[in-house]
This record gives sequence, C-alpha cells and structure tokens, in this order.
Amino acid sequence: MDNLSLLMDGFANALTLQNLLFALIGVLLGTAVGVLPGIGPAMTVALLLPLTYALDVTGSLIMFAGIYYGGMYGGSTTSILLNTPGESSSVVTALEGNKMAKAGRGAQALATAAIGSFVAGTIATAGIVFVAPFVVAIAISSVPRHTSP
Repeated sequence: MDNLSLLMDGFANALTLQNLLFALIGVLLGTAVGVLPGIGPAMTVALLLPLTYALDVTGSLIMFAGIYYGGMYGGSTTSILLNTPGESSSVVTALEGNKMAKAGRGAQALATAAIGSFVAGTIATAGIVFVAPFVVAIAISSVPRHTSP
C-alpha cells in the first residue's frame, strides 16, 4: 500500500465514535491541566498517563494526542488572558495575545490561537506523511553494513 492509502486507513480507524470520544476527553482534560502555569504539554501527558492504562493502544495514542494538543492550547489561554506563559512556546502568544485581551478582544485572540494550532498541526501532519518515506530511506542507507570475517 502506498502512504496515502495507509493514511486513509488510519483515518477510518481513528474516526470511529469511540476514538473520537477518547480524543474529546483528552482535549478537555489536557486543556484543564494545561491552563495551570508552569505545566507544559509534556508534563500534562505525564500527569494524565494513568488514565490510559485500561485503553487499547489506538485509543491510548489518540487520547495522548488530545491531551498534548489540549495542553498546548491551555498554555496559550493563560498567556493570552493572564500574560503568564506556562512554557517557552507561549511567550510570543503572551506578548500579542495579552494586548488583544486588554483591548477587549480576548475571545478573538483565543480563537486565533485555536485556529492557528489546528492549521499548523494539519500542515505538519501532512508534511510528515509525505516526507517520512524519504527520511526512512536515508536512515536505512546510513546503517553500517556487517561484514563477515
């Protein structure tokens, strides 16, 4: 199978009602924990790791992705509304987003952060799908060959 058909197969597996529910729960929990200043997305995933012990592998990975992206958005929420970036990736969001919030446009700043995160994640995922085969080929070609004595 080529990469595009494998991607479509992955979407068919991920877009089941159960997996979408896992993603929703992960995003909600990730956002709730990510709002706490100083707790970044990686720490959010580490804190919520026990929630996925009873799930299958696909459900766990989907919930982890939801927790991670929810944690990223939670960090932008505190940056925009409180001018308190929780991690280094939210500093620029705090600079411009807090100015918008002080001007009474906090909802627009939060919406811009959410839409920007979605678009960037979509572009990055598409990029990985098309670039990964070339990176794998380079990695495999750089493996040292064993010679017999």
